[in-house]
Amino acid sequence: MKFSRFEIKEIVKAWLAVSVIFAIAMVGINMKVFAVLPIMLITAGIGFLLHEMAHKYVAQKYHCWAEFRSDGKALLLGLLISLTGFIILAPGAVFIRGANHKQHGKIALAGPMMNLLLALIFYALMGIVATPLLTETMKYGFKINGLLAAFNMIPFPMFDGYAVWRWNRVVYVICLVAAVIVAFI
Repeated sequence: MKFSRFEIKEIVKAWLAVSVIFAIAMVGINMKVFAVLPIMLITAGIGFLLHEMAHKYVAQKYHCWAEFRSDGKALLLGLLISLTGFIILAPGAVFIRGANHKQHGKIALAGPMMNLLLALIFYALMGIVATPLLTETMKYGFKINGLLAAFNMIPFPMFDGYAVWRWNRVVYVICLVAAVIVAFI
């Protein structure tokens, strides 16, 4: 994949912000946030990061221009909302030019499918890891990525599900059902 220096800064900023937002929503503003932050960097942060990189990868496979841009105002709003214990977050997106209707649907599908794949990897690792801390980390990874997949399949503009729904409704329903099942296990 091709990255600009500016894009790398945008990705790192959003990855760190997403991780902090999840950590604060989980434990509030206190010293525990420093203990939870590494777990969120691995689970929510990696889930967000690989979700966006999956979009970029598929777009570039179609020879489209694709670059991630963070949304500073949305990150700040997400941070403020996380103080209440809730997460509402739109950290940014991969902007794409040059995709046709079918390609755009497949590009959109790549993100939620990456989250499903990550959820399954975290689930498989739960049975392998030997310490309670690692087991708990894998549980968070499973749950967060399942929820990210389901959330992103919402069929309204600005969500990945909208582009997938417009492209292929059978694929949309199959992926939505899989995401919802994983999210609610």
